Amino acid sequence: MKCKVSNTKFKPFMSLGKMPMANGFLRKKDFKKEFFYKLEVGFCKTNYLFQINDHPKSPKIFNNTYPFFTSQSKYMTRHFEEYFYWLKKNKYVNKNSNCIEIGSNDGTFLRNFKKNKINCIGFEPAKNVAKHKNNNGLNVVSDFFSYRNVSKIKKIKSKVDLICAANVICHIPDLNDLIKAIDFSLSDNGHFIFEEPYLGSMFEKVSYDQIYDAHIYMFSAHSVQKIFRDKGFILIDAIPQVTHGGSMRYVLARAKNKIKKNLTKIIKLEKKRKLHKLESCLRFKKDCIKSKNKFIKKIIYLKKKGLKICGYAASAKSTTVLNYCNIDNNYIDYIADSTNEKIGRYTPGTHIPVVSISYFRKNLPDVAILCSWNHKKEIISKEVNFKKKGGVWISHVKKI
Repeated sequence: MKCKVSNTKFKPFMSLGKMPMANGFLRKKDFKKEFFYKLEVGFCKTNYLFQINDHPKSPKIFNNTYPFFTSQSKYMTRHFEEYFYWLKKNKYVNKNSNCIEIGSNDGTFLRNFKKNKINCIGFEPAKNVAKHKNNNGLNVVSDFFSYRNVSKIKKIKSKVDLICAANVICHIPDLNDLIKAIDFSLSDNGHFIFEEPYLGSMFEKVSYDQIYDAHIYMFSAHSVQKIFRDKGFILIDAIPQVTHGGSMRYVLARAKNKIKKNLTKIIKLEKKRKLHKLESCLRFKKDCIKSKNKFIKKIIYLKKKGLKICGYAASAKSTTVLNYCNIDNNYIDYIADSTNEKIGRYTPGTHIPVVSISYFRKNLPDVAILCSWNHKKEIISKEVNFKKKGGVWISHVKKI
């Protein structure tokens, strides 16, 4: 196994077994030709980076039927409004700024820039998402943010004041090329700000469902600091976020900037928790095995009692959980979801039918698995009737 950033060789410390594409929801006729790969994870000691070994090439992930639209979540829509006003309040952006969003999805974040008359270009590789009606009137490039693509746009060379992203950078295999593209675009006083699910939160919650084909990396402040420092950038701040079960927002700039006190505290805490060492990963591996066995026992127990079990929200994360725990359509009747691209199809690998939310409300189960446990409050507030009728919510995650 080779580190995708430093090219250092190291061995994987954990395997989650044979895995299908996390968002590879399929029709019954395609069961026999379903694509699988071996999901292994390793830890590079050179740059403290947690990463998966093999991953399908991007066209298989970000294709013309990519089934994720940010605007479908009111919670995430609010988060991006708050993210924008945080940028404004901290003077990372103003009316004269030129900005880029990497992985702009259906324009949920971009709309905040347009509303405030700030120039912002979005890069979105999934063509069906880039063409979403929510992107109407926005400046969206339907392609990857890469050095090859940005270097063609001469007018942005060294003129971008802010490059931002959310839940995207961990999807990019070639971080060296990403940093080269940032270096080309960013002005001398510009900032690169991104947020991602946080390694420390994943370890704490034993949320191994964060690991799947599109999540190539799980970052810590240590790994971000080391990777970017080697390329002439400095991590100046890190701000914890509650999104995705625990994320971190990283602020980077050219090397002449000063580090903020908050970052120093986070680095100290990571050292205490040994997030910069393989030791913490091996502890996480043991926790995952315990969590897996406990969840399987719970599902078998509920099924033996004759209870009807379903899933709620056919998320990419749930693909890892269901396949790692070998929980298929023999245990779960259906998974309810609001995304049209998933409804009427079957879950990757486990082949559980995906139905509409209205079907869930008309055919309430006894037990519902929170497949998107990180949206627990939003889901439970929408499905009050389920609990009133005696329904029980469960999750594989240790702490929600």
